[in-house]
Amino acid sequence: MGPRLTVAVLALGTAAFGLLQSLIVPVLSEVQRRFDTDQSTVTWVLTAYLLSAAVATPLIGRIGDAVGKQRMLVVTLVMLAIGSAMAAVAPSIEWMLVARVVQGFGGGVLPLAFGIVRDEVSPERSGTAVGLLASLVSAAFGIGIVLAGPIVDGLGYPWLFWLPAIATTLAAVGAVLFVPASPVTASGRISVLPAVLLSGWLVCLLLAVSEGNDRGWTSSTILGLLVAAAVLMAGWIASERRAAVPLIDLDLMRERGVWTSNAVAFVAGFGTFASLGFLPQLLQTPVASGYGFGDSISQSGWVLLPSSMAAFVMGFVAPRLVRRLTARRVISIGAAANVLAFSGVALLHDESWHISALMVLQGIGIGCVVSSLAGVVLASVPRHQTGVASGMNANIRLIGGSIGTAMMGGVITARTGAGGFPLEAGYRDGFLVLAAVAVVAVGVALLIPRTPGRLDVRAGPAADAALARTA
Repeated sequence: MGPRLTVAVLALGTAAFGLLQSLIVPVLSEVQRRFDTDQSTVTWVLTAYLLSAAVATPLIGRIGDAVGKQRMLVVTLVMLAIGSAMAAVAPSIEWMLVARVVQGFGGGVLPLAFGIVRDEVSPERSGTAVGLLASLVSAAFGIGIVLAGPIVDGLGYPWLFWLPAIATTLAAVGAVLFVPASPVTASGRISVLPAVLLSGWLVCLLLAVSEGNDRGWTSSTILGLLVAAAVLMAGWIASERRAAVPLIDLDLMRERGVWTSNAVAFVAGFGTFASLGFLPQLLQTPVASGYGFGDSISQSGWVLLPSSMAAFVMGFVAPRLVRRLTARRVISIGAAANVLAFSGVALLHDESWHISALMVLQGIGIGCVVSSLAGVVLASVPRHQTGVASGMNANIRLIGGSIGTAMMGGVITARTGAGGFPLEAGYRDGFLVLAAVAVVAVGVALLIPRTPGRLDVRAGPAADAALARTA
């Protein structure tokens, strides 16, 4: 019963993190009205959260390896609860953005949860547990889009944040009571400079991507941001090379099983966050626009619910498929499913059921990809680097989501028609871009090492030897 209860607590914390990524998405227009701000600013309510999570995830994973994953899990869940409470009582858009940054520190839940599974769950069940937690994030993202409408209609806007605050508080108590203390698997001083430089180049890059259409891609501001991002990235790489205990082991990132998984994770985040972030807006666009459906917040959520359910179910199915087909094949099939789904939405969205059916295919695809990647990464690294490796994989997925969301917003809002609504061509072009990026994911997935049918995520160096023998 012990490991099951541990996984249940981890699942509660992971689900709360996933919900906080998306509960706000269908009500961004309400946030804009509530705080009397513009569309460009309100988009940062989502982007700030993803950016904060992208920076915090590898840092918290590294700290967890150094001081104990269970201890840091409690801290991370408490931060999620505090950030959620701050958002619930936010009096201004500036306060809301700070609250979302605090919530973003909850991204550390993912590497910590994966590492705890590796420590506490038997090899026979650890692969399924990791797949479940990984797919739960994607499922929770979609479910959050569905729940936003009923929560606002039935309880009121603040409960979008009070409910996750309650859930994460319960998860933190559960982590104290039911998650065993984790062994310290790394030592040394935590390097702060790499974290600062990492956040710096990410902020500059995302600002450039999100503001490029409004300010002009050749404007001095955008060019300056891109140059700053490149300089800060170079400084980040140099600081990681010089650090006695790097935040991210760049040599480890060059391992074939790791870099291929990270590349696919980037594309998975790019497509998932961009598609689910903007489909509610397409569905809620008035019929008078010539292409919208005029759905309410709740109605648009129900259209996307099947996709989330498919992703969640694949969290259970994908590990079994990996044992039969190998992780490389399962991930490649999942990436190919995303290509078909995004292409279909771009070219066939005359009825809402078209979108719903195609996004089921996307849910199946992302479930295969995310659930399988977690096991590949954990099986490819030694035990003492579990937190940082899984944290970086989750981090890259969030970076992909941040850039994908900013890109999608830029493409869709680049041209507007009557009533100030984006042209239908913007959605078409945006989803075609997502499809093209997913094609790249298929190619990279084929480079993942031929892992054995059963991935032992506790194996560490033994898994490295197996990867080498079967590559």
